[in-house]
Amino acid sequence: MNIRNVRILGGEPADIRIADGVIAEIGPRLDGREGIDGEGAIALPGLVDLHTHLREPGREDAETVQTGTQSAARGGYTAVHAMANTSPVADTAGVVEQVWRLGREFAHCDVHPVGAVTVGLEGRQLAELGAMADSAARVRVFSDDGKCVDDAVLMRRALEYVKAFDGVVAQHAQEPRLTSGAQMNEGVISGRLGLTGWPAVAEEAIIARDCLLAAHVGSRLHVCHVSTAGSVEILRWAKSKGWNVTAEVTPHHLLLTDDLVEESPVGAYNPIYKVNPPLRTRADVEALRAALADGTIDIVATDHAPHPVEDKETEWSAAAMGMVGLETALSVVQEAMVETGLLDWAGVAQRMSVVPARIGRLAGQGQTLEVGAPANITLYDPSARTKVDPAAFASKSRNTPYEGMTLPGRVVATFLRGRPTVLEGKLV
Repeated sequence: MNIRNVRILGGEPADIRIADGVIAEIGPRLDGREGIDGEGAIALPGLVDLHTHLREPGREDAETVQTGTQSAARGGYTAVHAMANTSPVADTAGVVEQVWRLGREFAHCDVHPVGAVTVGLEGRQLAELGAMADSAARVRVFSDDGKCVDDAVLMRRALEYVKAFDGVVAQHAQEPRLTSGAQMNEGVISGRLGLTGWPAVAEEAIIARDCLLAAHVGSRLHVCHVSTAGSVEILRWAKSKGWNVTAEVTPHHLLLTDDLVEESPVGAYNPIYKVNPPLRTRADVEALRAALADGTIDIVATDHAPHPVEDKETEWSAAAMGMVGLETALSVVQEAMVETGLLDWAGVAQRMSVVPARIGRLAGQGQTLEVGAPANITLYDPSARTKVDPAAFASKSRNTPYEGMTLPGRVVATFLRGRPTVLEGKLV
C-alpha cells in the first residue's frame, strides 16, 4: 500500500510504501495504484501516550479499553500506557495481564499497562513489581498516579527495586498534607472564590525530594503532569547534574489557566475545569511551554481522565477531577507550541512519540519514519480548523474543557503497523 503526497515531519512531499507492516520505501511519486492520497498532510511517527486512564476494569461506565483505544486512534496514537488506578488496582501480574490482553483483543492501538507502586495505591507496602515486570505485559512503568508515594523510604525502595529490570517510577507529585481538601490552584482567585487552594510548593517539594532519591540510588524517575514554574526550575537543576529524571506536561496545562474557574463561558465554578494538578497561572503556563521547548520537560502526556456525566455535572466540591484529552492533544499542542513558534513538527514528534516510547522502553513504537521501521504513522492536517464537539468523540466520556472552542488541525489517518485504524478522520 502507498501513502501518497505526505510531508514527513513537515518536509517536502513524498510517498511512503508499506509492506508487511513496515515502511518499505520512501520517495517522490512511487509506483503502485493501491493507496491513500495524503493531500499534503504531515506524516508523524504514531503518537505514544505515557499517561492514559482507560478505567477498565471497574469503571466501564466512564471508559473501556475498547472505547479508550478508539479515542486514542482518533487522536493519532498508536500506543498508550494505561494507568493503574482501576478497580481492582493493577498491582498484580493478573490484573496487568488482563488489561494487556484486552488491548490486544481490540487492537486500535497498543496498550501497555502501568503497574501500581504500592498495594492498592495505599502507600504502605510495595506491590508485586517484579512479577508485573516478568508478566506477559512486561511492565516497565510503575505509578500510583492519582495518589503520591509520599513515604520517602517506600519511594526509595521502589526506585531501587525497578533498577533490576530497567523500570521507571512515575510519580504523582502531591504532598498530601499540603493539599488536604484542595480544590484549585492556591492564589488570588482561590481566595476570591472561597475554595481551598492547592499550593505550588506541594508539587515542588515532592519533585525535589524524588530527584535527590533517584540520584542517590541511581535509578530512573519520571515526574507526571508538571504544572508549576517552580517545578521547572527544580527539574532544570536536576538535569544539570546529569541525573536520570524525565518529566511530562499535559496539553491542558500548556493552554488553560486558573482564571477559567472564575470566568468560564458559563460562569464561575464550572467543574469541567477541575483537574489534578489544578490549572495554574499564566506565568506557569509560559514556563511550562518554554521548558517543553528547551527539553527541561521531555514529553507531552495527556492524562486522559474520563468521567461519566454524573461525576462532573455537579457542584464544584463534589465533582471528580480530570479531563479527557486523547482526541484533542495534537491540536492543543499545535496551538500552544507550533503556532507560537516554540516547536516545529520534528520537535512535536520527539515529544509526543519518540521520547515517550523511549521512557516506556517500547520496542517498535516511536521510531523515525524511515525504511525498515514499523509503519506506525499519523497523518495530520495542520491547516484544518475544527470546532470541538464532545458528542463526536470516540471516548465514552465527554468531560472536555474545549467544548465549543475552535482548535487547529485534524488527524486524517492513523496506521498501526501498516493497518489503518483511522481514515479520513473516522475509525476503520
